[in-house]
Amino acid sequence: MNQSLDMQALEQAFFNARTFNKFTSQAVPDALIAQLYDLMKWGPTSMNCQPGHYVFIKSQQAKQRLKSALMPGNQDKTMAAPATVIVAFDTQFYKHLPLQFPANPNAQAMFEANPELSKTTALRNGTLQGGYLILAARMLGLDCGPMSGFNNQAVDAEFFPDGRYKSNFLINIGYGDASGNYPRGPRLAFADAVDII
Repeated sequence: MNQSLDMQALEQAFFNARTFNKFTSQAVPDALIAQLYDLMKWGPTSMNCQPGHYVFIKSQQAKQRLKSALMPGNQDKTMAAPATVIVAFDTQFYKHLPLQFPANPNAQAMFEANPELSKTTALRNGTLQGGYLILAARMLGLDCGPMSGFNNQAVDAEFFPDGRYKSNFLINIGYGDASGNYPRGPRLAFADAVDII
């Protein structure tokens, strides 16, 4: 039987974790990015569809390719972050289903025959996987600054020109500098967000 994690783990993943706008200059090594993926990939998706696709932008050259797609308020902090992840989804995720979900031999054909279902499934589950990425990063000692202030079409044209992948949101990742944080906003109360029926 699983037991609750200790308070230190809960604080690192949730209670004390913040959205960071500023990061130290400490680099995020490629080996840590691989470790991050190896942890977050275990988060559940419907039919094990795993549509998430991630582009980690670290070089100055790659950051310049991203810069013009960012809203002005997101440009400087993204250029200064050690890494920025384009969290995208694979519009052809179903091609992996014969291997990823052999329990349903008709899964690939079902999604191929229904573009709307395929699109909704890819977006929903790709978004879930982006959330898992944030939690996994926090568990590995990294800080995150998720963003949606950018031009998706421009990012897709620059980084996914063949159209297979579609950007969803961005996450700046590194080791946070709390001097750039805003005061923490309140969360909705239980009674305002939850019904038990």
